[in-house]
Amino acid sequence: MGTLFQVNDLHVTYRRPGEKPLEAVKGVSFTLAAGETLGIVGESGSGKSTIAKALMLLQPVSEGEILFCGKNVAAFDRAACRAYRRDVQMVFQDAVGSLNPRMTIRQALDEALRLVRDDAARRKGEGNRTPESLLEVVGLSRAVLDQYPRELSGGQCQRASFARALAVGPRVLVADEPVSALDVSVQARILNLLRDLRRNLNLSVILIAHDLAVVRNVCDRVCVMHKGLFADVGPAEEVFAHPTSAYTRDLLAAVPDVARELAKRR
Repeated sequence: MGTLFQVNDLHVTYRRPGEKPLEAVKGVSFTLAAGETLGIVGESGSGKSTIAKALMLLQPVSEGEILFCGKNVAAFDRAACRAYRRDVQMVFQDAVGSLNPRMTIRQALDEALRLVRDDAARRKGEGNRTPESLLEVVGLSRAVLDQYPRELSGGQCQRASFARALAVGPRVLVADEPVSALDVSVQARILNLLRDLRRNLNLSVILIAHDLAVVRNVCDRVCVMHKGLFADVGPAEEVFAHPTSAYTRDLLAAVPDVARELAKRR
């Protein structure tokens, strides 16, 4: 497997007028291989969502570098940034809020599909996607196409968010707390969907979560984050079986029932 992301000594500091600078990420390094799912886990404020924002070019990097397919994203021009944002898509925690409330699901998907309706996309077969085919991929009925986000359940909105992200044919999905607002049984179904998408579409996934149960049955490797640094890094089973930090052991002690729900649906 080739390496898609290589992140080296990443630092991210928030600077606001009149406030002391806050270093949210304090020098972390990791890689993401093609076809791999990497989990980044930690409590609120640990810095994990800041990493996601940096990967999506939504937050400037203070030190270090983010390489995508061997190229430093900091050096991308406008055209390279546009291509990068098609290759790397994000799914947000607040699925309802991330969808335009004035658009039906059909309109939201059509808007995303317009980004790939060009000659280059058609040569790769991406121009053949339709709202109907995208909903089929994420397990939603066509009946939701003419509904607004407010008319759907939280789980349905999250599936629609995945469909919108997939519209541009990404190579990587960055999923930032995609199930934290859902109940346990719906969490399990969304996590199974994520696993199916990775397998069927050969996606690479960075899954960000605040509890280890969410990543236990989904991720190949896990980075446990605490106060801007990685407390544990390694293959998922190894981190669960032999955590090296007290922080990771505390997280494991608080694992909820979603792991059992997920296992029952495998």
